[in-house]
Amino acid sequence: MNRTTLSLLACATALAGVTAYAAFDPPPASGASQAKAAAELPVQRTGLLCPAPSFSDIAETSYTSFTPVTKGTDAGGKATLQAATETDSGSSDGSGSSGKSKKGGKDTEPPLKPKEPGTPATGDASGAEAPALIGTADGKYAPGWTVQQTTEVAAGTGSGLQGVTCAPADTEFWFPGASTAEGRTDYVHLTNPDDSAAVVDIRLYGKDGAIKSEVADGITVQPHASEPVLLSTLTDERETDLTVHVTVRSGRVGAAVQAQDDTGGGDWLAPAADPAGSLVLPGIPKDATDVRLVAFTPGDDDADLKIRLAAPDGTITPAGNETLHVKSGMTTAADLGAVTRDQAGSLILTPADNSVPVVAALRVVRGTGAKRETAYIPATAPVGRRATSADNSAKGTTLALTAPSATATVKVTASAGSEGGSPATKTFTIKAGTTQNVEAPVPSGLRGTYALTVESVSGGPVYGARTLSATEEGVPGFTVQTLPSDRGLVSVPQADQDLAILQK
Repeated sequence: MNRTTLSLLACATALAGVTAYAAFDPPPASGASQAKAAAELPVQRTGLLCPAPSFSDIAETSYTSFTPVTKGTDAGGKATLQAATETDSGSSDGSGSSGKSKKGGKDTEPPLKPKEPGTPATGDASGAEAPALIGTADGKYAPGWTVQQTTEVAAGTGSGLQGVTCAPADTEFWFPGASTAEGRTDYVHLTNPDDSAAVVDIRLYGKDGAIKSEVADGITVQPHASEPVLLSTLTDERETDLTVHVTVRSGRVGAAVQAQDDTGGGDWLAPAADPAGSLVLPGIPKDATDVRLVAFTPGDDDADLKIRLAAPDGTITPAGNETLHVKSGMTTAADLGAVTRDQAGSLILTPADNSVPVVAALRVVRGTGAKRETAYIPATAPVGRRATSADNSAKGTTLALTAPSATATVKVTASAGSEGGSPATKTFTIKAGTTQNVEAPVPSGLRGTYALTVESVSGGPVYGARTLSATEEGVPGFTVQTLPSDRGLVSVPQADQDLAILQK
């Protein structure tokens, strides 16, 4: 995915004004030619976008905002969430929109007001009128700002628990695991945070390759607005497994897929990690009854992948699913069944031969028959320096950590509770090639919900995922969010030499 980059001026006054909507942790500096390593500074501005939570009138949505305490931040700043507008463009005009409109705009009351760093803030909304949200934060609120959106739908299409971590705007997104099959209702939600319109193209790839569509190009998303696009309006073909590629011709957007099933629940499908030769898909629930891997390679060459499961005692190869052949430009799927067998697990994909870039995601089912629920786990980036997860509870939260290549030590901190409680910290060592459902700390005297931050201490890369569970009437509702870097820090080159030049 194309990441928004920072333009850094070589002087001290310019460094003080650095802003970042999506600043990720780069690799450490190396090489004799670089006199000084880059300094890590907190980002001074960031933005997040939350899609409209539901089309259901009986949906109940909760929001949690949290900023970790970060050394070196400004004393001031603020964080705000504003409702996006949504137009009623209809599906008959060829735009691919849902034809439904939602209330929104600057006059709509936001669901919450963020609190000081270190303390979560919560809010809620109900029904089908809850809009998409556009958020901005600066100063001490910006580094690692995280907003979680969790929705409970009691009945109907997509019933169960649906969750998504609100994400920065970008210009390219991959969504393997979507569908236009009978019984599925999948929307791509596009949200534009900027003052000018964005123009977006959507490409669909099925088992036989690219799917032609006359209405998937040049979709306009108005400024400060959100547009839900129903995938089944883009094509007449009914595909069980689709890869959706969203690219932005002008501007930038936030994008997420809401994947809903008439009988099997549903969840948000977050963007998968950039195409890469090796991928990690962490946090498969140990009681998963069915796991389906969906993969796609955008290049000109086929990909052959080794499939391995990182379990608590080491890495194993699933019987009957040792490898996966992914044809170029075609979506490929493999049923892995109850692959975790009551143990924590994460899927690791590596090249069987030559490395070919691939995107991938898992569709995960818990329960059986009428009492089943679905969630999605996309391939993700590692935790990096720090990752943050909001909206955790004393019961119903599972934190899974995996170290695919080398043993690693991580520090996990539970924040204060949204309504009271003191922070707590634990340190864990994750052995190479394993996944552990760790006993995450809980704030002492907890009232309300809390946030978890995961910080890399030493060793190899760590990947993580958080599962929220809430069983209702025997149906095991759940949602999984992966834990890539929270974008709290940005590496800035030392400016000593440039300042010396400016002074001459």
